[in-house]
Formats: sequence, C-alpha cells, structure tokens
Amino acid sequence: MPYKYLLLCAAAFLIACTPVTNQRGYLEDKDVVAGIRPGNDTKTSVQEKLGYASTTATFGGDAWYYISQTERQIAFFSPTVQQRSILAVYFDKAGKVTGMRHYTLAQGHLISLEDRTTPARGRELTFLQQLLNATPAGQTGMQETNPGGGAP
Repeated sequence: MPYKYLLLCAAAFLIACTPVTNQRGYLEDKDVVAGIRPGNDTKTSVQEKLGYASTTATFGGDAWYYISQTERQIAFFSPTVQQRSILAVYFDKAGKVTGMRHYTLAQGHLISLEDRTTPARGRELTFLQQLLNATPAGQTGMQETNPGGGAP
C-alpha cells in the first residue's frame, strides 16, 4: 500500500517538471517576405505585408526588426531561449527598402536585446515592507477633515 503513494508522488513530481515550450513574436511567411523588393517597397507596403515590427532601430540608421523566438521553461525556473529568428528590414531616408537580412540566435551579438526596465520614480518596497506599512481600513492615524474647511 505505501508503494502506491510513493509512485503517485513520483508521478506528480515528474508531471510538474514537464517542460513547457512557447512560441513568441512574429511568425514569418517566407512567400510574403520573398515578395518584398528592395528599391520598390516602402515602409507602408512593408507594414501592409508584414504587419507592425517587433522593434525599430533607435540609433544608426532606419531598420525594422521582426523577432520570433521559442522558449522552454521547466517548472518554476526561468525560461531559456531555444531558437531566435530576426528579420531585419533596412530603409533609406526616403523610406524605401534597401535590404533585408535574417539573423539567428547564433548571431545574437549583432542585435543585442535589452531586458532591463526603466526604473519608476519613487521608492520600491519589498513584500515585507508593504505588509508592515499596510493599515486596516478606517485606521489611517490621521484625523479626517473636510477639504472645504467645514465640519465633517
């Protein structure tokens, strides 16, 4: 009888550790991408064919990047990127396509993705600080006053 519980716990543990695979971002249609012609297509026609870009170049030229990646996550661990595909569409100053390139995860150093976030103003509190600063409803410790100056 105890072996049944042991097997049940082992099975539950193995099921909980099953990897989850997620496909995120732009899904490329090779026929549509092949139809984009440098010198002929413009930003408007590229957007009509491919949709909105995942991101655009901030410095050093005008480029749109269509990014897709496959991530794998096991249980509560951080996901790991298994595959990344980036379609870069480059434009001239007139807004016409000058070229396109495909990049993979192996060439990730060419296009560095930033995962940091911009800090918000103010002070970030930890969970414990938030818990200790919380006060029950109606017990603010401040005297309630009417903003108009009259009696409450």
